[in-house]
Amino acid sequence: MTDIVVLGSTNMDLVTYVEKAPQRGETVTGREFRTIPGGKGANQAIAAARAGGNVLMIGAVGNDAYGTRLRSTLEHSGVDTDDLRTADGPSGTAHIVVDDEGGNAIVVIPGANGTLDHLGPGDEGVIASADTLLLQLEIPLAAVLAGAQAARRHGVRTILTPAPAQPLPDELFAAVDLLVPNEHEAATLTGRTDPRDAAIGLLDLVPAVVVTLGALGSLYVSRGADPVTVPAPKVNAVDSTGAGDTFVGALAVALGEERPMHKALAWAAAAAALSVQREGATAAMPYRPEIEERYAS
Repeated sequence: MTDIVVLGSTNMDLVTYVEKAPQRGETVTGREFRTIPGGKGANQAIAAARAGGNVLMIGAVGNDAYGTRLRSTLEHSGVDTDDLRTADGPSGTAHIVVDDEGGNAIVVIPGANGTLDHLGPGDEGVIASADTLLLQLEIPLAAVLAGAQAARRHGVRTILTPAPAQPLPDELFAAVDLLVPNEHEAATLTGRTDPRDAAIGLLDLVPAVVVTLGALGSLYVSRGADPVTVPAPKVNAVDSTGAGDTFVGALAVALGEERPMHKALAWAAAAAALSVQREGATAAMPYRPEIEERYAS
């Protein structure tokens, strides 16, 4: 098993399902509401654990009922939570509207995630013992940078999902091995709307990039090599929430198992395709036997 550490957010997703998302100033009637454990960090941790990784989560939850449930969900999925802190106050929440086409709009309230602004005692040692560190941007940037630089000092592969999209310091890019933005995030970072142009532009900052393209699959570029596009399986999407995190978690496992990049991307795409056919983020994430079956089909 490959060892993966996730430094990132845990949120309770407050999900409303509607036929069509409301426009500004508009009120619509939804058909269902659910509370589903999520957060980009926890999502990637659970996805990686279910895909077969040995996963530890560095993060923070509140001392509320959501925090208890978030910790329990991670543990039930096989994620080590020894480094998941409990902070005074509420846990993070994400308020999500999902329409009948599987699209979503999300507002994130950081809560306890906002207290994760540095590495705690022992965190660097935990990162140093891993094969891969997964990072996102739903915790303070200072902690993301500290984690990436710790990984670089110890030769640990670092994969960054630059979401929510925002300008990032050169010091962070310098400590990243693989950047995995979606099309919107790649455009925000480069000012280039074409995904291929954006990906190539990002090679000035990091050695390798995977741009996720939703139903179209993913685009991989690296320094000194030709771009590679890997298609996604064709499925009927029900809910795309967490699909990108499922992809990254599965990709980390595949790369940790030393699969060639194009096969790793196809395996991760199979995991994401399974997730979008179910409602919710963590609730929809597939287990390794399902991924292997989908990948082989």
